[in-house]
Amino acid sequence: MSVNFSPAIVRRGIFHSLRFEVASILTVGVILPVFVMAMVEGHLPAEASEFSLWVGQPAVINSIIGVSICACVSLAILRRLRFIPGVAVARSIFPVVAMVFGIFFAVIAFLRFEYSNKLILSCFVAVLLARFAITAIRSKAKGVIYYLVPGGRVGLVNELRTAPVILLEQPSLAGLPDCAIVADLYADLEPEWERFLAEAAISGRPIYHYKQVWEAETGRVQIERLSENGFGALVPSFAYQKVKRGIDLLLSFSIIPIVMPVIAICSLAIKCDSVGPIFFRQRRMGFRGEEFFVFKLRTMTEGHLGDARTLSITQSGDKRITRVGGFLRRTRLDELPQVYNILRGEMSWIGPRPEAVSLSDWYEGEIPFYRYRHIVRPGISGWAQVNQGHVADVEEVGKKLQYDFYYIKNLSYWLDIVIALRTIKVVLSGFGAK
Repeated sequence: MSVNFSPAIVRRGIFHSLRFEVASILTVGVILPVFVMAMVEGHLPAEASEFSLWVGQPAVINSIIGVSICACVSLAILRRLRFIPGVAVARSIFPVVAMVFGIFFAVIAFLRFEYSNKLILSCFVAVLLARFAITAIRSKAKGVIYYLVPGGRVGLVNELRTAPVILLEQPSLAGLPDCAIVADLYADLEPEWERFLAEAAISGRPIYHYKQVWEAETGRVQIERLSENGFGALVPSFAYQKVKRGIDLLLSFSIIPIVMPVIAICSLAIKCDSVGPIFFRQRRMGFRGEEFFVFKLRTMTEGHLGDARTLSITQSGDKRITRVGGFLRRTRLDELPQVYNILRGEMSWIGPRPEAVSLSDWYEGEIPFYRYRHIVRPGISGWAQVNQGHVADVEEVGKKLQYDFYYIKNLSYWLDIVIALRTIKVVLSGFGAK
């Protein structure tokens, strides 16, 4: 498997070029369905004037413009998703294209523009086929080989066994193919290897620090010290955090009419299944280290405020979980009341999961830099949740923290889109639930 962490590496060859993708998507996904539709409706073969009259209809024009935008937007999203670790682009094609076309259909229907259902549906299917074909062609194209410069901690890349790597034996470019070179750029390398790296850079070969490869393959950030060398900027983008807050509010208000009936049905099931309150309230550590009460649907026979560490840890097969509670946990429906926390500004839809205060205090005492994760709003779903699932002991929490720091370091709407798409899979599969 090649490492998709740099556009400089991905954009090699005709099949990886943006022009090839745009031409393929627009030709197969838009132009071809338009001509097929014209032939089916008897406008081709015919005089050019008859075809022009058909294409010039408002419904056809609006549909062509809309599906062309959808094709390009879905193309842009899928290209960017290739740079996110752990993302199978082939599995993201249908949900991304369906989401983009769904938004277009909702907008054009809301604005009461004329459109052609047949043409939009035909182009939707054609864009899907074109996108899958491009992905299949790329999977057969020659991948990138990574050559490792011996020294330092570069061996961590070889231990991953997820990327095609070769350990260099001699500091020479003679006979070396076009490739990416990976080295521990902070290590005290031998002079001949230093000269080799300089020559490789001059020759135009991409050279990367081993941490870049490791992070791209694992989706985690190594925790060594709290500095710009480890995490990039210590403070994530304030601009995007403000935009994200606006999206959280818009989505929360939009989804309330759907969420409330679901919560009502779940509440009835909880009352019929066991004795106790419907909602569960617990003290959690939140944004900027401020405590807040998180709201969930009750899934256990016993409740607590989060002050007792042992009670805050949910074990596999925990006997406190009720029958209905087990279903709510697997489907994540117990998290729905946290829409209230989002509206209050205490949480976001996506971010590191907030821990019970007792657990947070324990982790801060055991793990360096744990408190840094509070620099962003906690979320209902997060990068660690879709990759690792539920954890409890300190060793697993250390790995979870690496996922959290990767999210903070790479905070962007692209990564949030990936998490949202993978959350759907988690909900359907029950991955990581306890």
